[in-house]
Amino acid sequence: MSVTRRDVEFKSRGVTCRAWLYEPDTSITRPAPCIVMAHGLGGTRGDALEPYAQRFCEAGFFVLVFDYRHQGDSNGDPRQLISIRRQIQDWTAAIALARWWDGIDPRCIALWGTSLSGGHVVIAAAKDHRIAAISAQCPMMDGGASTRMALRASGLGNFMRLGLVAINDAARALFGIAPKYVPLVALPGELAGMASGDAYEGYTALTQPGWRNEVAARLFLSFPFYRPMSYAKAVTCPSLIVICLKDSVTSTRVAEAVVTRIGHKARLVKLPIGHFDIYKGEGFERSSLEQVKFFKHALHA
Repeated sequence: MSVTRRDVEFKSRGVTCRAWLYEPDTSITRPAPCIVMAHGLGGTRGDALEPYAQRFCEAGFFVLVFDYRHQGDSNGDPRQLISIRRQIQDWTAAIALARWWDGIDPRCIALWGTSLSGGHVVIAAAKDHRIAAISAQCPMMDGGASTRMALRASGLGNFMRLGLVAINDAARALFGIAPKYVPLVALPGELAGMASGDAYEGYTALTQPGWRNEVAARLFLSFPFYRPMSYAKAVTCPSLIVICLKDSVTSTRVAEAVVTRIGHKARLVKLPIGHFDIYKGEGFERSSLEQVKFFKHALHA
């Protein structure tokens, strides 16, 4: 099936976000459902999301893949600022664009999230009951649980250093001073947001030229308190949760608890792979197959 990809943009709180809109073959009955997608912690739309978007579009869906403010091709200063609050606002703006776009059925908007954005889509669906379905793979549902996993990977010394740099960066923000950055991923035992055994090799294998391995450190003051799982009971749409049983970054136990909280409309898929394996090879093939089947059923496509 032929697929057309066009560059689009939208405003989120006055800042321009840039996206790709994949349009299915014109033989598909219109209006058609749309899947809105964004990456996890520090990722951009070019970092291994295209294969998923292509696969979903070939199945007959519109797909909108966007970069958050401050990252990738979207505007926003300072660069490499990851604000969970602003990212969720960006989701709201992206969903509004999808509902407005000619050819898209505004009643059939689904959300796809991965890692950090896997938690974002739970919150978005909990707040907007017009969302028709969500899929969250290797999702970050509890910042506290992920922080404890990071502590074990990086060691107490680096964990405390990260906290001090985060406090420094937060203070700089108060005075409008440029951020203090730390690496997003590093080798085990090094200072970074993620330093598990597979983080550096796994993450960097997914990225495209121009990706920046840094993040404004202030994120790590709020990250432990981000708990999308607390919104799960308010989700009313069909939900697919895909967990990686060898995940070194997000808690599979918490993800399973989210399925229980959502209830009978939620489905759990377990894959015997690591956190970064779901974007390539057999991990991608299995996860994308499950998600295409889910979206076709949930969106009646």
